[in-house]
Parts: sequence; structure tokens; C-alpha cells
Amino acid sequence: MNSFLRPITDRVTSKKGMWMTLGIWLLVTILLSVFAPSAKEYEVSSIDTIPADAKSIIAENKVDKYFKNNEGIPAILVFQSDDNKVEISDLSSIFGKFDQVEGIKEYVPLTNLPPQATASFFSKDQSTLILPLTFEAELESKEIRTALEEIDEIVKGNSDLTLYTTGPAGIAVDTLDLFSRADLVLLFSTVGLILILLIVIYRSPLLALIPLFAAGFVYQVVNQILGLMGKAGLLISGQTFSIMTILLFAAVIDYSLFVFSRYREELKRNDSKYDAMKHAMRETGLPVFFSGGTVLAAMLVLFFAEFGDYRNFAPVFAAAMLIIMLASITLVPALFTFFGRKSFWPKIPRVGEETVKSSSAWSKIGKFVVKKPVASASVIGIILLVSALNMLNLKYEFDTIKSFPKDMPSRQGYEILEEKFEKGDLAATTVLFEAKEPITPEQQTALLETLADQNLVSNVRPNGTTSDNKVIQYSLTFEESPYAVETMDALEKMRDNAEKFAAESNVDGELHFAGETAKKVDDRATNDRDLIVIVLLESLLIFVMLIIMTKSFKMPIYMMGTILVSFLAAVGLGMFLSNLFFDIDTISNRVPLYSFVFLVALGIDYNIILISRFMEERKKHPVKKAVEIAVANTGGVISSAGIILAATFAVLMTQPIQLLFVFGFIVAVGILLDTFLIRGILLPALIVLFEKEKSAVEKGI
Repeated sequence: MNSFLRPITDRVTSKKGMWMTLGIWLLVTILLSVFAPSAKEYEVSSIDTIPADAKSIIAENKVDKYFKNNEGIPAILVFQSDDNKVEISDLSSIFGKFDQVEGIKEYVPLTNLPPQATASFFSKDQSTLILPLTFEAELESKEIRTALEEIDEIVKGNSDLTLYTTGPAGIAVDTLDLFSRADLVLLFSTVGLILILLIVIYRSPLLALIPLFAAGFVYQVVNQILGLMGKAGLLISGQTFSIMTILLFAAVIDYSLFVFSRYREELKRNDSKYDAMKHAMRETGLPVFFSGGTVLAAMLVLFFAEFGDYRNFAPVFAAAMLIIMLASITLVPALFTFFGRKSFWPKIPRVGEETVKSSSAWSKIGKFVVKKPVASASVIGIILLVSALNMLNLKYEFDTIKSFPKDMPSRQGYEILEEKFEKGDLAATTVLFEAKEPITPEQQTALLETLADQNLVSNVRPNGTTSDNKVIQYSLTFEESPYAVETMDALEKMRDNAEKFAAESNVDGELHFAGETAKKVDDRATNDRDLIVIVLLESLLIFVMLIIMTKSFKMPIYMMGTILVSFLAAVGLGMFLSNLFFDIDTISNRVPLYSFVFLVALGIDYNIILISRFMEERKKHPVKKAVEIAVANTGGVISSAGIILAATFAVLMTQPIQLLFVFGFIVAVGILLDTFLIRGILLPALIVLFEKEKSAVEKGI
């Protein structure tokens, strides 16, 4: 690998190569900006997350096949009266105008129904009325938003009722609005925070601006390349793009810090800024490039996921990491070479100066760890173990809308339904029975009674049969919320016993369950499967890559072992602190895998930087001295990078989605654990304890 990278970095850091590199990056950025579309043009608010062969999706397709009227995108209009009583007469002037709204497929004509038929649409106190409405299935979220805006204007102009729109259509529109507003907040918050931290930590304006300048180039190139991928058919979810933005800025800044930290050392040994960068990149080029490679590998592993959100990460993040890796060995060193010693103004490094002061904090930490490795490893091990034990208290939240802001209309409407109506009515489960022979009325009743007798079932009612009486549809509601864990468990048990139900009812055929609860059951099962598969594959792949890099078997064990323990501790401690400071005691089941991918992929970077420096020093010094020098020389840059990386992911806490808030917080906590406890103390202590003085480290990495 060195034979491949060295000619590139040597060329980039020459005077002519520097100008060529900057010119090529500028030209490519301009051409892509002019001729390629932006990724935002192909961003969607959501993607299909559950595999097409999931039981709930198969059931949904069968319902659509046999009962055509079920096709479409449902919405629930929630009307509330200021007088605490909604009258049917209040709606007469509204309904006539709904037919003029483009995209509406159908709605329940309440004004034409007898009073006994409309009773179930009113809350017990008559203050709230719900109107189920269906949009055409082919409508995009933007088109639904336009239709809902028209409906809102109709209601405001023709009644005194307050309207909230919830259900899949309302949630899709609100999600679209949230991410369209949040993207700019995320981008400017990220850039602003990184700029402030770089200035505060390094007290040099150019050291703050150069990495951000590089990140700006990379962001523009990645954005346009993703636009080309979107044009070719790739769907890019808003959530994926938001996290990709954080990853991009975090990785570019990280690798920039590693490069200029070593560059500063070499400027104290070399008069020529070109020679200094050449020597700096000969030592850091491979670790930085390899660090990017581990992140890239981690992202590519997500192609093995079945869950749609995870699979969407793979091409988007992989494309971003490829550009970042290229920039780390070309654009970043070229920019720092261009500015030379001025990059570090006002503390300009001079030839002959001490590279690292023996009185620095990390020099002292390195000496302490070398002298007392057992105590160091024991204390940190206890802290990590106690933190990881809180993983046993994790509770998952499957009600996605609960992670949205409280003032979001679809959530407000949803919570009104929760308060005013039966919990199970929020999203009924559709039960479809396919028989081989026509079903008699007696058999239909027997099957209904069997379903009604199951745990947590509130009621079951017939909802139509096909003309040949071979397929019957029921609407089933549970006593608890359709998103509650106990409801999901009850439905999962019913699916497992489907054949038994048919036998008890003396019918021959298959039962299928469709609806929100059924989807959540499949969501949970798919996520559990992906968590196991991705964790195993990613750990194994990175472990093998570390063996190749270090040419050792023991060293990767230390590196992967500490990073996995760090992940468990980060989730446990992160959830404890989330509950303590933010009153959040449940998390989305996406959070553990999101956190694993980023904590392992990014955390291993710091391991690589530390170990590569240790291996470099091990060629000249005994193990203890090599560890001491490695900690002293990398501690400052790793801690700075860790603080900035943690703060960058903490920017996700500005997002209006609780999933991203908790994910950003946990990753920030994990990175700080990695930076100060793992890399600074635990890993060096393990090396001192288990690396024997007589086992010389092979040359190269």
C-alpha cells in the first residue's frame, strides 16, 4: 500500500504537484456544480424500509389485490370545535369543496349518513370528530402537501373548526417540511461550531479555515456526485443526507488535524515546506488513508442489511467516503503546503524547536500509563463496565411519531386521537383470510370469534368479502396502542398461531395480517436480524483489515476489543444521561445499529493513528518508551479531533427528530470515551501489559 500511496503524496507535496492538485480540485468542483444536479433534487422524505417479502407487506399486497378500494395514501382529518362540540352541520359547507381538491381519492361522506352510522366518528364528549380520507396512491409528498394546504384553507374559510391532519399522509408532509428546514440549520450549525472549536483549540485563524475550506470542496463534489446517482435512480432519504453531512465534515476535519499535526512536527525539522509535508505524508498518508478505508468498509457492509434505511446509507456514505479518502491524500496536504508555516500563525513552528514538550498533559499521561499500566487499565475498565451494564435497561419506542416535535400538526392530531378515542382505534389491523373454498356465514362468524378471543384484542368486525366468498377481510383493534410493545407481541403470537386459528374455525386457508402493528412487528424482526449480521460482518471485516495493516494478530485484538467495549459503554452511558438530562427513557430500535456503525468506524481511526505512531517508534525504542512517545505525540491531536468530532455529531441534537437527537448524543458520548479513556489510557496500558519487549514489530504498516 505504501508503494501505491507514496508516489501520490510525494507528487502532491511538490511545488508543481501542489498547484496541479489545487487546480484539478477547483476545476472538478466547478464542472460538477455547473453540469451535475444537486442531491437535494432527488431527496425523499422516506423510503420503503421493510423487505418486500416481509409478512406484513405480502398481506398488504393481497389486501390491495382483492379489495381495490384499499389502495391509496390514508390521512385522518381531526376536527375540534372551540365550543367543545362539533356538529355535522359544521361540515356541510366544507365537504362540497373537498371534491375540488386534486389528488383526493375518497372520504367518508358523513353528512349523508344516518346519525347512528356517524357516532363512531365522534369522541365521547363530542368535542372532536375524525374524517378518514384517502389520497391517490401515486401522489408524491409534495403533491399531498399542496392538497392538505388547500383543505386547510377550505376549513379555515368555511368554519370555526380547528383542523389537524395525521395518519401516513400527514406524517409524510410534516417529515418533508421538517427536513427541508432542518438541512440548512444542520449545515450552518456544523460549520459554525467546527470553526469556533478550531479557533479556540488551536488559536490560529488559518488552522480553522483550511480544514473547513477543504470540507467545503468535498461537500460540493459529494453533493453533485450524489445528484448524478439520484438521476440514475438512487433514492436519497432526508435522514440519510443529514447524517452524511455530519460524517463528511467530521471525517475531513479529523484527517486534516492528523495531517497538519504531523506537518507541524516536520516543519521543526525541515526548512522547506514542501519537504516537511512530503515527510509528514510519508508517515501519516497511509494511516489516514487506511482510516478512511475502514469507514468505507463499514459503510459498504450495510449493503448486507435488509432494512431500507440501512441499505440507503451504503451507497450514499460509500460515495462520500471515497471522495473524503481521495481528498485526505491530495487536497488537504496541498492546501496546507500552499499556506506553509503561515498556516500556524501566530505560533509559527521553527526549525530546531522541541516537537512535543515533556511538560505537556499528554506527555505526563503517557509516563503515568507506562509506570502503572495495571492501575490505569483497571480504573478505565471499571468505568466502561459500569456504563455498559446500563444496556440491560434499554427500552425501545416503536411509535415513530413520538419522536417528532410536539408542535408538529400530525403529532398533535395523533395525540388528540389518543386522548379522545380508544387507543386501538389509532390504527386498526386488517386481517385477510384466503380460503380454498367459499366461506359460509357460520365459518366467517367462527373465525371472527376465534380472533376476538385472542390476548389484548378489543374487537373484530367484518370488513368485506370477495364476490366468490373465498376471501374475507376483518378489521381488528387492540386494547392498547397499535405501537405498544405488548400489542406487537400479541400480534406476533397471533401470526405464529394462524394455522391453529383456521383449524379451530373449521376453515381451510391462510390468514394474513396487514397494518401498522404488523409492519412494526416485521420492522422489529428485520432490525434485530440486521443488528446481528452487521455487527458480526463489520467487526470481522475491520479486524481483518487491521491484521493486514499492523501485520500482527495481537494488536488488532486490542484495537477491536477496546472499540467494542467502548460502544457498549457509550450506549449504556448515553441512555443514562439522556434520561437524566433530557427525560428520554426510550430509544428507537435504529439507534444501537446507527451508533455501532459510526462509533466503530470512526473510533477505529484513533486506534489506527495511535498504533501507527507506536509501530513507527517501536522500530527505534523499547515498548514502554514507544508507548510513551506515541501517547505524547498523538494525544493532543486525537483529543482535539475527538472534541470536534463529538461536537459535530452533537449538532444532530438540533434536529427535530428524537431518533437523530439521541443518536447524535450517544455518538458524541462514545467519541469522548474513545478519545480520552480508550486511546489515551486503556489501549496504551494494554500494549504495555501484553506486548513483550523481545517481540520487535515488523517494519512498515
